[in-house]
Amino acid sequence: MKGHILILSANILFGVSMPVFKYLLTSDVPPEAITIMRAIFACMMFWFVSLFMPKEKVLPKDLRTLFICALCGVGINQWLFVVGLKSSSPVDASIIATAVPIFVLLLAAVVLKEPVTAKKSFGVFLGVSGGVLLVFNSAHTSDGTASLWGDTLMLLNQLMYSVYLVLSKPLSRYYSSVTMMKWMFLFSTLTLAPFCLPHVQHVPIFHRETFDITQMCALLYLLFGATFVAFMLIPMALKHIRPTTVSMYNYVQPIVASVIAIAVGQDTLSIQKLLSAALVFAGVYLVTKSKKKEEMKNLILHKT
Repeated sequence: MKGHILILSANILFGVSMPVFKYLLTSDVPPEAITIMRAIFACMMFWFVSLFMPKEKVLPKDLRTLFICALCGVGINQWLFVVGLKSSSPVDASIIATAVPIFVLLLAAVVLKEPVTAKKSFGVFLGVSGGVLLVFNSAHTSDGTASLWGDTLMLLNQLMYSVYLVLSKPLSRYYSSVTMMKWMFLFSTLTLAPFCLPHVQHVPIFHRETFDITQMCALLYLLFGATFVAFMLIPMALKHIRPTTVSMYNYVQPIVASVIAIAVGQDTLSIQKLLSAALVFAGVYLVTKSKKKEEMKNLILHKT
């Protein structure tokens, strides 16, 4: 249960960040600036927190894996998201995001030898159905024009995140979330800095004549809540539950974003949205409860 609470909390934070992120983009904040500021802030926070925790020596081979995780989970992942969102429509991006559990299910089966049961496959199908239903029945209209280039980048973005979930699972057994994140965000900061750092000077809130307290609060939420706290919760959750199950909670994000939109009068509640929510959580439940018979037998034998 602990793992589910942790990953649910992380995805709620991510879900809230979507309207916040869009608000900052419409306020002339460069997306590249947001990306590098998130990486730098999280890097500083995780290294600071690590000073007060037991020292963990990371093996060289694990540092190499963490570097790959950094590129897939933060560096390349965030860059693909920003550039892809510029060319793709929000509707297309939301639909493509539902591919994460499918990628993770396939990758986990190959890399981690996780079982692919009928119940788990049906759970993924229900989750995808709920996500797609939510998007197609959204009251929002997009001003952007979808492009094959943008959609391709968003698809790669989701694939990178899926690779991160699968590769980081074994590491989460041996290292704390702070240790993993401090190295990942250090690698990500060094990777993103040459491309994104010059854009920070164009952030409006850093100039006296264009300073806005609402933008500052929104940015602080992205830096602390949606980056530092959320990314710390992911490896903590992976200690208790499988990557496939973690990926299923990705469907919570559009639901959270929809609830916020309804609360501020940007969207309306409908039967379709309630149905999509039911499908999503039914999918999460099925994937969560899906276990090999051998595992259940081993558990019983262990207890006896």
